[in-house]
Amino acid sequence: MTDTSLDIRVAGAARGSALFDLVMRLLSARWTWGELTIVTPSGDQRRLEGAIPGRAATIVVRDFRFAARILANGDIGFAEGFMAGEWDSPDLAALLTTLANNYDHIRRLFDGGLPMRIANWAFHRLRANSRAGSRRNIHAHYDLGNAFYGAWLDETMTYSAARFGQPDQSLEAAQTAKYENLAALIDLKPGHSVVEIGCGWGGFAQFAAARIGARVTAVTISHEQHDFARRRIFEAGLAERVDIRLLDYRDLDGQFDRLASIEMLEAVGGDYWGVYFDKVRSLLKPGGRAGLQVITIQDELFDEYEARTDFIQRYVFPGGALPSENRLAPLIAARGLRWRRTERFGHDYARTLALWAQRFEKAYPSIAQGSKTFDERFRRLWTFYLAYCEAGFRTGRTDVIQMAIDKPA
Repeated sequence: MTDTSLDIRVAGAARGSALFDLVMRLLSARWTWGELTIVTPSGDQRRLEGAIPGRAATIVVRDFRFAARILANGDIGFAEGFMAGEWDSPDLAALLTTLANNYDHIRRLFDGGLPMRIANWAFHRLRANSRAGSRRNIHAHYDLGNAFYGAWLDETMTYSAARFGQPDQSLEAAQTAKYENLAALIDLKPGHSVVEIGCGWGGFAQFAAARIGARVTAVTISHEQHDFARRRIFEAGLAERVDIRLLDYRDLDGQFDRLASIEMLEAVGGDYWGVYFDKVRSLLKPGGRAGLQVITIQDELFDEYEARTDFIQRYVFPGGALPSENRLAPLIAARGLRWRRTERFGHDYARTLALWAQRFEKAYPSIAQGSKTFDERFRRLWTFYLAYCEAGFRTGRTDVIQMAIDKPA
């Protein structure tokens, strides 16, 4: 190694250490809730303790360069540092929960610099959910392959919040309970025609036909999901009662007694929420009822959330956006629909995500075997994603609701 190369490395390390010290000062100045221990590459420990008791969390720093990412790109940079292996944590969900509880006090640190905020905003806007954009965005997440999702989802192949009734309830039973509750919420009866917007791998469609005796039309724009769902329905002997279509929801026509949509609205994008509810109204017969399961963000956080791009939008669900309940209410009312009932179960989603994270970590070696797609960076991205979402539900910054909407007769 030349002297010049050594000088560059020493200078880079010194700069990284200085930026880390700056991040520590910014954290220390406003730390309020719980405890945070930061372990440096040399093994030194620095500890922050808030005035409000809370969970203890730990960051193990591998490379000081993660500090530069935070200062440049805020919370997205923090995630990128984890994806790059520059820091780790023995309990990632606990760490992100602690940071989320402190977010209102340390948010300036996690806003990032203006250039990256603009770049992230532009990236998100370019992924809007036009017809072509929706296909591209759905492909980016859901067409990772049925084998990938099948390796860690439960037997129902359900990729949305379960509803737990007992402490020892299995994930599969809790997913079925979610379907049962949504069906009850819309008073789904034998012989009813029901349309499902965003059917995933066909779990609710199969439930509605087999357990309720409904006639189901269900749509997805994921080729992988469509093929799996059609095969699933055929093998269950329900092909005469269930029609799975590879179709954009905007191209649906006809009218139905009932409508179901499970965690689809978040993928629509804020610019298209009005279009979505126009379609809900047009698809329901007079006197019909819709049951939606929707991830929401706190009303008080919505304006700030809408104005920026977060980690989920940048790396996981391009084009997506979470609504708040207050933002949904006028959209629904303006279309002559009546929002009748709301049930919230965000902590059940936190539990669902914790189980998914365990199952994903256990399944990862078989997922990664012989694959260039599912590399270490992919593993860390998905590990962060699942823990990030769990923290949102544990702190109440996000929630999940089942809502019943009526179309007047």
